Order: sequence, then C-alpha cells, then structure tokens
Amino acid sequence: MATVMAATAAERAVLEEEFRWLLHDEVHAVLKQLQDILKEASLRFTLPGSGTEGPAKQENFILGSCGTDQVKGVLTLQGDALSQADVNLKMPRNNQLLHFAFREDKQWKLQQIQDARNHVSQAIYLLTSRDESYQFKTGAEVLKLMDAVMLQLTRARNRLTTPATLTLPEIAASGLTRMFAPALPSDLLVNVYINLNKLCLTVYQLHALQPNSTKNFRPAGGAVLHSPGAMFEWGSQRLEVSHVHKVECVIPWLNDALVYFTVSLQLCQQLKDKISVFSSYWSYRPF
Repeated sequence: MATVMAATAAERAVLEEEFRWLLHDEVHAVLKQLQDILKEASLRFTLPGSGTEGPAKQENFILGSCGTDQVKGVLTLQGDALSQADVNLKMPRNNQLLHFAFREDKQWKLQQIQDARNHVSQAIYLLTSRDESYQFKTGAEVLKLMDAVMLQLTRARNRLTTPATLTLPEIAASGLTRMFAPALPSDLLVNVYINLNKLCLTVYQLHALQPNSTKNFRPAGGAVLHSPGAMFEWGSQRLEVSHVHKVECVIPWLNDALVYFTVSLQLCQQLKDKISVFSSYWSYRPF
C-alpha cells in the first residue's frame, strides 16, 4: 500500500508540474495565437475611421445565378455598407427591361457584417485583457475565458451564416425599397442579405389579389427566401408573390473570416479539452 501511495504521489507531482506549465506557458501561447488569428479576421472587416490608412476600399461584385438571367447587376461594397447597386430586371411576361440603382446620396448598412465585426472585436478584447503578465490560478478560470471567447466567435459566425427571417410586410417597410432611383415600382420588393460568404439580392414580383378572388388568403410567415404564391397584406391591399429572382456574388474576404472563426473555435476547444483532462484527474480518487 505504501508503494502504491508513493507512486500515486509521484505521479500527482508530475501532473501538477505539467498543469502549472499549462497554466503559465501554454495558455498564454494559445491566447497569443488566437489574438493573431482574430486580428487577421478583423482586418477583413475594414471600415472607415477604424485606425486604418483611410476609408474602406470599394469593391464591385457582379451578381449572377446559374438558374436565371432575369436579374443582372453590380453591387458595390465598402466595408459594411452597400455604396451602390445597379440592377437590371427583365420582366417575365413581356421581357420589358427595368433598370434601377441606388440614389447617389444613399448607402445601405449591412447589419450582419457590422455585428460580426463587433463580436470579433469583443473576442479580441477578452483575450487582450489577460496579457502575458497575468497568472492564471485555476483551470476553471481558463475555461471561463474560453467559453466567453467562443460565445463571441459563435455569434460572429452565426450572423454571417444565419440571415434574418423577415415577413413580406417587413421587407416592404424596409428602407431598402426607398434607396433606388428611379423609385421601385409598387409591384416589386427587394431584399439584400449575407449568407455564408455570399451577398444575396432577391427581387420579388407581386400582383394584387382581387377582392372577389376565390383563393384562400393565408399571410406568409417570416422566411429568408419567400416562394411564389406567398401572400401578405400591405395597406389596404392583399398581395401575392408571382415571381422570385435570387442572384448572388461571392465575397472572398467573408470566406476568409469564416475560416478564421472555425480555426479559432477549434483552438479554444483544444485548450478546454487539455484543461478538462487535468480536472478529471483531480476529481478521481482511487482509494
């Protein structure tokens, strides 16, 4: 029994030394690695007045779809805002070509990008609040920090991967519909959103339901993308979606940011797993 206890004590001493090294050295190495990765991610969301060399550069993206050529156009992205949109829509019934573009004095903020960047900034703040001179005393302290950082990173990723579900009246009431010159026809709705690494533009064509219509009126709920046949009430009119046109373009730096989020979350989880190995040992008592 004495031999077993001596071996156990020696083993425990070795583990305690390894745990001290983990807390004092490896944790800070991982925190530094996370900071470097997330600063790179943050640079992808360059905004005017954010301490960079000047205003965010303008990037032009050509909209396209493999399924339709009804909608064509170019979107100009500047940081977290659409600074210009130039869109051509070929009407399905008569092939009439409609052209509409943003008014020169208008920009449309993409809240998803702004929110994602804010969450990245918050994660960086949490990491820098524990500089190299800080001494972690317990594994629980590290786990708490990792959980807080992972929460911000998960929220940042979710803002880009999970577009808001909107009702058709919410889209109709959006300020986006008043951004264009000439003004959009009353039978068109437009929505813009981020989905993963893509900037998506959806155009809904509408027609009014007659008061004597035999169709069973059922207002559609919230959705990222509504389908033809979706109905809603706007003002005194009941309307139905007749055609839906969705086009999109890939934003390369959004893809970079998503990769950085994934790598950072993996690093956080790996550090948590190492801490948990020691925690499980301390809670185990063989006798």
